[in-house]
Amino acid sequence: MKFKRLYAFLLRVPVYSYTISFIIIPLIYMLVLSFLTKAQTWGYTFDFTLANYERVFSSFYMGIFIESLKLALITTTIVLFVGYAYGYFMARTSDAWKRRLMILLMIPFWTSGLIRLNGWIIIFRSNGVLDKILMFFNIIDKPLKLLYSYPAVVIGMIYFLLPFMILSVFSSVEKMDWSLVEAARDLGATSFEAFKSITLVQTMPGILSGIVLTFVPSMGMFYVAEILGGNKIVLISNVISEQMTKGRNTPFAAALSVILMILTSIILSLYKKFTKTSELEGIL
Repeated sequence: MKFKRLYAFLLRVPVYSYTISFIIIPLIYMLVLSFLTKAQTWGYTFDFTLANYERVFSSFYMGIFIESLKLALITTTIVLFVGYAYGYFMARTSDAWKRRLMILLMIPFWTSGLIRLNGWIIIFRSNGVLDKILMFFNIIDKPLKLLYSYPAVVIGMIYFLLPFMILSVFSSVEKMDWSLVEAARDLGATSFEAFKSITLVQTMPGILSGIVLTFVPSMGMFYVAEILGGNKIVLISNVISEQMTKGRNTPFAAALSVILMILTSIILSLYKKFTKTSELEGIL
C-alpha cells in the first residue's frame, strides 16, 4: 500500500514541479513586481506603491484596453462565422476530403509566423498583389493602401486564429448524434429549426472553446499589430512590450499584465459557466 502511494506521488511530482516553477512562481513574481517602483536607470526598487495601477486606470490606458477588446471582439466574431462554416463543412465531407482539408489547414503551421506576416505585407502593400489583382479586374482605380491600417490587422488576426475555431467546431460536429437531427426532421422541423435546436446545441462546447482560443490570444498578439498596423494600431500587448524594452518600466508592464490576466480570467470563467449550462441543456 505504501509503495502504491509513493508511486502515485512520484507520478505527480513532474506536474507539481512544472505548475509551481512555470505558473505559480512567475504569477506571484509578476503580482509583487506590479506594486514596486521603477528605478531611475534600470530595474526596480522595493518601494511599495499603487502608482502603477493608478496609471493603468487613467483614461489613456483604459482607452487602449477598450480598443484591444474591440479588436478582439471583431476578430472573434468574424472567426466564429467563417470557422463554424468551414469546420461544419469539413466534418460532413468524405474521409478523403477531410484529410485534404485538414492538410490545407495545417500547412501554414509548417512555416514561421513572421514569414507568413511578411507574405501579407507583400499582398497588402501599395501596388502589391491584392491591388494589382483588383485593378486588373477593374474593381478599383487606384491602390487601396491597405497595409498599416486597421483592416490589415484584423485580417492578420483572423488568419492566425481561424484554424483554432475550425478545429474546435470540427471536433464537436464529428461527435454529434445525427440521429437526433433526423428525428427532428421526421417530426416536421425545418432545416433551420433542426440546426438551431439540435446541431447548434450539440456543437456549443466547440463554439465556446473556439471563442476562448480566439479571443484570449487576440489580446496579446502585439507582433501582428506592429507588423501589419505599424504605429497606427496600438494594443495593450504593444504597450506592455514597449514598457519592457524601450521604457524599461517593468513594474508598470507587470501592472498592465495583471489587469490583462484578470480580464482573460473573467473570460475563461464565463466560458466555464456557459459550457456547464450548454451541457445541462443538452441533457435536458
